[in-house]
Amino acid sequence: MNCAFTGHRNFDYYNEIRSLERAVESAIIYDDVDTFYNGMARGFDLAAAQTVIQLKRRYKIKLIACVPFYGQKETLNAFDRKIYEEVLEHCNEIIVLSQDYYPGCMYKRNRYMVNNCDMVIAYYRGKRGGTQYTVKYAEEQQKKIVYI
Repeated sequence: MNCAFTGHRNFDYYNEIRSLERAVESAIIYDDVDTFYNGMARGFDLAAAQTVIQLKRRYKIKLIACVPFYGQKETLNAFDRKIYEEVLEHCNEIIVLSQDYYPGCMYKRNRYMVNNCDMVIAYYRGKRGGTQYTVKYAEEQQKKIVYI
């Protein structure tokens, strides 16, 4: 099974990381997830990717980076850019969906991930934006959603 991540960029790492780790490991053990799709945005996405990388030591799982456009890493600050580059080194596959940024490319990336997964792990706190859009789209596509 495949799983995608969606979540806010202002992920509360220190208070929420354990919930994220439990959700990912539960997906592996109870839902037979072996492939994780990640949108590579700062915050929740990068934390989720790091979690999968850690769990790759114990489980036979894959991490697929779904980069919305070439140059995404240039939009990140130095700290997040370093994490982004380290995550890419551990990905089993990197999919770049567009050569250039354009309005809507992030939504295209999110739809791609949902369309290629069976379930979604979401860090959604009721804020409008990409995470809300992706959760709604996943609901419309009747995907299993695990909220943390």
